[in-house]
Amino acid sequence: MKMNCIAIACLAIAGAAACVTLFGAEPVFSAEFLANELLQTSAAMGAMLPGLPRPRGIVAVRADASGDIKALLGDLNKDFETFKATMSEKDREMAKKFDDVVTTEKLERVNSSVSELQAAVDQANAQLAAMSVGAGGEHAVKDKEYTEAFRAHFSKGEVQAALNKGADDEGGYLAPVEWDRTITDALVEVSPMRQIAQIQNISTAGFKKLFNNRGMGSGWVGETAARPQTNTPDFSSLTFTPGEIYANPAATQQMLDDAEVNLEAWMAGEVETEFSYQEGLAFVAGDGVNKPRGFLTYVDAGASDGHHPWGNIPTIDAAAAAAIDPDELFDMIYSLPGEYTSAARFVMNRTSQGTVRKLKDGQGNYLWQPSFAAGQPATLAAYPITEMPAMPDVAAGAIPIAFGDFRRGYLIVDRVGVRVLRDPYTNKPYVHFYTTKRVGGGVQDPTVMRLLKMAAV
Repeated sequence: MKMNCIAIACLAIAGAAACVTLFGAEPVFSAEFLANELLQTSAAMGAMLPGLPRPRGIVAVRADASGDIKALLGDLNKDFETFKATMSEKDREMAKKFDDVVTTEKLERVNSSVSELQAAVDQANAQLAAMSVGAGGEHAVKDKEYTEAFRAHFSKGEVQAALNKGADDEGGYLAPVEWDRTITDALVEVSPMRQIAQIQNISTAGFKKLFNNRGMGSGWVGETAARPQTNTPDFSSLTFTPGEIYANPAATQQMLDDAEVNLEAWMAGEVETEFSYQEGLAFVAGDGVNKPRGFLTYVDAGASDGHHPWGNIPTIDAAAAAAIDPDELFDMIYSLPGEYTSAARFVMNRTSQGTVRKLKDGQGNYLWQPSFAAGQPATLAAYPITEMPAMPDVAAGAIPIAFGDFRRGYLIVDRVGVRVLRDPYTNKPYVHFYTTKRVGGGVQDPTVMRLLKMAAV
């Protein structure tokens, strides 16, 4: 039965393509669309037949369908109203010391639906924000000769003189400016930290930043009184050293020879998937060993304990191990100096959002509110929320929520240049494209951030 369904799907795709050819009309289905349909079919085969490998490489080209954000917002707010009504029903049950399992299941289901719809809105907002700064847009080719030479090397293995200026001692070549920019833009679009943190491009092995520890002396004097020398402010330095992140996508040589898909888009997609996942983990919880230092490690007994000259990020201790009190969120907000709250935001994962969505203030108003317009994120106590999948869940001893001005507080350091090594030998008949980029990161100002730490037991 399973194989019959798969066969029917494949025949449907092939039939659609044949119809286009027979009738000679303008192609309705692009090569990318057909590749995506075949990918989904092969993925279905992998799911139903575990022995089959998961598809990778150039066959993983996918078309990103942009949904109607207005419809998403309408569904989100409709579901949130249902959530509030169900939550009120559950509160009445609990007041009567009665727990209806049907109501509980409905509440969990609608809460999950709200989370999924808000995540879809956040993704659409990220794409809009990325487009506003140039990500994903069309760019004129700045170095046509090198780009064409690299494309020939990419697909056929040809080495032309134009590639010499991009060669390094290990035999890799710098990706063309357009590819490098496409990969970087894609990372901005999918990486939550790259959307909210400060990014510094460097061309050296590291980036050193000076910190003014203040200490400047002053005093009041009379008109003719002596003016003794005052204290001079102290300075401390902190070095941000990039680690190396890599991806190693593969395609068969025949696929490269016959490909009608956009190779640049495929490469950007492959690298984006690998880099964004690894970066997301490192920016949150990286230990600084060949990788960025995550902001959650700037705590007592953390991997970056005492690393910053200004100390660790202040923490708010939760009273419980698995529950969050609304007052603890307000403690995070009001413990932050007022000059930093205008650009502050909450950071947490989707599960934690599902938890805080149930919290109310003293007047019975929900602290969490959904997006009401395109480009607007969900809010908690009127502050925007950034969903960060790498953040831990609410659990004993965990730090599930962060709050603060991340643009001022966290620095991402990009060593300019993506390098690609074409490897047709290691895993014949596949051609691997060993792609590397040097990325660092760390907290540059711990005073503008706050962390919520759950009780140990």
